[in-house]
Amino acid sequence: MEQRYSRESKCYKTARVFPTDVNNHNTLFGGKLMAYIDDIASISATKHCRRSVVTASTDSVDFLHPIRMTDSVCLESFVTWTGRTSVEVFVKVIKEDLLIGDRKVAATSFLTFVALDEDRRPVPVPEVVPETEEEVKLFETAPHRAEMRKIRRDESKKFAGFLTVQQPWD
Repeated sequence: MEQRYSRESKCYKTARVFPTDVNNHNTLFGGKLMAYIDDIASISATKHCRRSVVTASTDSVDFLHPIRMTDSVCLESFVTWTGRTSVEVFVKVIKEDLLIGDRKVAATSFLTFVALDEDRRPVPVPEVVPETEEEVKLFETAPHRAEMRKIRRDESKKFAGFLTVQQPWD
């Protein structure tokens, strides 16, 4: 089976927070950060698989500290675990107060992507090999997240069966 190191999928993105990026609390819009997260995670997944991928789920986005206009926001992403046709990507969001240099992990996120062939069918992905302490910890804890993801997906499918698809004006 083909293997790739976590480091081979690592990506970084740094952005400044501008007035158009903030909400009424003068902190970064959650949706803006979520777009950054999905973007960088999809790049990591594609680098690992070296083929097209599609977002299967955003498993979690945990907002830990507000990101303000005096901050920069730096995202780091990499593949932490692989299934047969899917990859789990971790995104760490670090905020840095540009005026004093204080840095904090502002958010964390896990996303799952599925690799696709030319006919848009799922295909096997290379296994991931963790190296650093952080990568190993994320790799070791991934099976539990995968099980929770499966349970949540099954519950979502059941719940969707109860939801209406009619428009209010129908």
